[in-house]
Amino acid sequence: MTLTALVDYDSGNLHSAQKAFERMARETNAGTIVVTSDPDVVAKADRIVLPGDGAFPSCRAALENFTGLYEAISEGVSTGKPFMGICIGMQMLATRGLEFTETQGFGWIPGEVVRITPADSALKVPHMGWNDLVIDHAHPVFEGVKTGDHAYFVHSYHFRVADPAHRLAHVDYAGDVTAIVGRDNIIGTQFHPEKSQATGLRIIANFLGWKP
Repeated sequence: MTLTALVDYDSGNLHSAQKAFERMARETNAGTIVVTSDPDVVAKADRIVLPGDGAFPSCRAALENFTGLYEAISEGVSTGKPFMGICIGMQMLATRGLEFTETQGFGWIPGEVVRITPADSALKVPHMGWNDLVIDHAHPVFEGVKTGDHAYFVHSYHFRVADPAHRLAHVDYAGDVTAIVGRDNIIGTQFHPEKSQATGLRIIANFLGWKP
């Protein structure tokens, strides 16, 4: 039975994400979803999902508070297990974050997390609400998803990738804002797929069936 670990490191309420992943696992016969902070469970999982709400530095510190948890995630990723980061979980893939104070990220996708700076001063930060995805590069998680489909965002910082090939999708917010990053067996969404209705559920289902 395939096991997907939804990592709980006290970074926010995981109820919505858990329900969305459980629903799509049932609908696609994709095995079991477990919410866990146990490194041993993460190490045994076939897929890993790292969510995160709040600020980059606090989420990074919270993850480090759980002995062995980051190491279990990193080991799984290095051995090719499919990984999805959501919101701050996606931002932590970067080399560094610049929210409040410079904070080292995982360095799995080179780049930095910087404040959104819309060219139109009338647009508020945080970028909050629905926006239309623009697909930059084809990827298996986009099966059934197209440019113009909606996703739900709540954030003030975004991932500026060093290599454009790693930005899989963006949205327009008086300037490009990174929406999805990825390489190899790693994918990350700035938006919340569990709150993005049909588009988000499709991406979750595709991730659960993805074989990098």
